[in-house]
Amino acid sequence: MKKILVIEDEPEMRRNITALLRDHDYEPIAAENGRKGVEVARREKPDLILCDVMMPELDGYGVLQALQTDAFLARIPFIFLTAKGEKDDLRNGMDLGADDYLTKPVANADLVRAVEARLRRSEQQGKREFKPDFSSFDPLLKLGLTPRAAEALLWLAQGKTNSDIAVILGITESTVKKHVQEMFEKLGVETRGAATVRALEALNPSSSAEPIEVARTRA
Repeated sequence: MKKILVIEDEPEMRRNITALLRDHDYEPIAAENGRKGVEVARREKPDLILCDVMMPELDGYGVLQALQTDAFLARIPFIFLTAKGEKDDLRNGMDLGADDYLTKPVANADLVRAVEARLRRSEQQGKREFKPDFSSFDPLLKLGLTPRAAEALLWLAQGKTNSDIAVILGITESTVKKHVQEMFEKLGVETRGAATVRALEALNPSSSAEPIEVARTRA
């Protein structure tokens, strides 16, 4: 049974989502704020995380950033739950590594479909045995990237944030964001997680399997 962590500060919304997931044979775990959510994620190692954006203690962006510091937790599919008025701010979350977002109030069927889709892609990635060689960004040039963008992708694929990459490469964070945007456009993806998959494929010369399916996130 797949374990789903629901981080939501509104009690009724939290109860409704956990009940829905339970009805679909998932094992829901609830946290009432962001800080508690990070603690639960570290302890329970869920298969997927549904997380509200605006919360006390620690908002959804803070939760995602905290999880990105752990190599295992960073790979857990992460879906934002956002109020309609917050939609314009979601690009920040997607840049941090979120896989998708759902606008509240979300229809039950849409929520279940999103969870099922992200879990399928996670399982698909898990079946691939990646042994990437991070010693050079040269293989990433074959993806059509400029040398600087390829170098940035090399570090992004190792879980580094834009701020980390800026320090490593000796450039500004705004320049890193431009390189990330170039990656998205060249690779035909819209999330850091999807770009990482493409990078791992290119840096994994021993792999002969078909490329992993990476769906574009919602516009």
